[in-house]
Amino acid sequence: MPNKALTAAALALALAGCATTAATPPSGLAALPRVAEVDARYLSYNIEMVEVTGGRFWAPYGGPPSEMYRMRPPTDLANPRLRAMARHLGPAYLRISGTWANSSYLPAASESVSTPPPGFNQLLTRDQWRGVIAFARSVDAKIVTSFPASAGARNPDGSWNPEQAQRLIDLTREAGGEIHSAELFNEPTIPTHGAFPKGYGLADFGRDFRIFKAWAAKTAPRMKLAGTGGTAEGTMMKHSAQSEAMGFLQSGDLMAANPGSLDIVTYHFYGSVSQRCGSPPSLKDQALTADWLDRTLIDAAFYGALRDRHEPGKPLWLNETAQAACGGSPWASTFLDSFRFINQLGALAQKGVGAVMHNTLAASDYGMIDQDSGTPRPNYWAAVLWKRTMGTTVLASPPSPAPHLRLYAHCLVGRKGGVGVVAINTGESAVAVPLDGAARAWTMTAPDPDSKAVLVNGRQPGLAPDGTLSGLEAAAVSGNLTMPGRAIAFVAVPGARNRACR
Repeated sequence: MPNKALTAAALALALAGCATTAATPPSGLAALPRVAEVDARYLSYNIEMVEVTGGRFWAPYGGPPSEMYRMRPPTDLANPRLRAMARHLGPAYLRISGTWANSSYLPAASESVSTPPPGFNQLLTRDQWRGVIAFARSVDAKIVTSFPASAGARNPDGSWNPEQAQRLIDLTREAGGEIHSAELFNEPTIPTHGAFPKGYGLADFGRDFRIFKAWAAKTAPRMKLAGTGGTAEGTMMKHSAQSEAMGFLQSGDLMAANPGSLDIVTYHFYGSVSQRCGSPPSLKDQALTADWLDRTLIDAAFYGALRDRHEPGKPLWLNETAQAACGGSPWASTFLDSFRFINQLGALAQKGVGAVMHNTLAASDYGMIDQDSGTPRPNYWAAVLWKRTMGTTVLASPPSPAPHLRLYAHCLVGRKGGVGVVAINTGESAVAVPLDGAARAWTMTAPDPDSKAVLVNGRQPGLAPDGTLSGLEAAAVSGNLTMPGRAIAFVAVPGARNRACR
């Protein structure tokens, strides 16, 4: 929720005539204190398991009104253009998981099958997984994943059988790769939606996790155990009598069943559910409001408290997130969603969330890249600029001169003492952002916020055939950066001399 004290202070500034210009400069970027540290792969992404295997994924808008899914072929992870675009997002974590991972079957080395056996819904070929390893190596990504939970991955007594997990580990090593970390299952808090056996409950998960932990300690001791991967339990999937009747489980209970067992605490967050799954058709009119932008903080606080209670001191990762679940709303692919995307990165970094994995790299409307044309969307360009400016040391925010301007600061990538600032202007009026000394700036704008085309410093960015990016030349700035309304700016101040940035 919005910070009422900060909102009141910002309003007072606006009433004093500071809505479009800064009356007084901030205390200085040099004085901003360190407030947190994030992973070197903080901004990361998902490639859903169904993208690897091919199958029915969220249908693009424009088809029959009742169409939820549409068949799609396996993603070509050897595609040079896709690899080039992903390389500009490195280093990163590559999460291969999602609902479909709960029921994907990997054949043994000597096995020849063309369809998944009973108890599984998708077939993950060995060559497809080798393609994942090759892709990750090519783009400087570390693989995180999860394992099957469906009836086919069960012993006769219903307990989890690690055979499929063992095959994945063995094949990964054979292909020269490594799994950095793994959740046992994808989204165990909503088993009725994830191919779990009917009636799957808390005791079942507690037992399965103990099997998982013992197996991993023996077979994959370097692999970090992550979990539990609960979904938006602080907001839209808050525990209730209705959720309990639907068989939903609670992350707190799952963690309490095996306390002190995780290396990384993970959770998922979506601000809403897209219209594909029966939600209202659009929240577009709320996209620039404080309530929408700050909604992510509610779940960060919820899961952070669970982490502190059951796994104190462990990293907290948001390892699946986007504009809306079920593939995103129609405006998830537009510049309008970049305000949520970048604000989420800035706000969660200040709260100590160590990594944020956007869903997806290149599938459905919430993908950073259009899966059919290979065209980078606005969120892709925003991600590239974040990677170029915002380092791992998180600083306190500089004072904002206007209520509709949000500022976040990190130590600048690759420059000791330098500071990177991201400015998010959600208002319609221009605003002057005070800076210390010479700076370089990249300002993102669009003809209309609900546009799939974006400009950076007035130019359209692009990708050359050899994988190099164009249209991202910085603008030299001294003193104030004047931002237009409805814009996002990334600023590099190499001479800030911030002592925390050593």
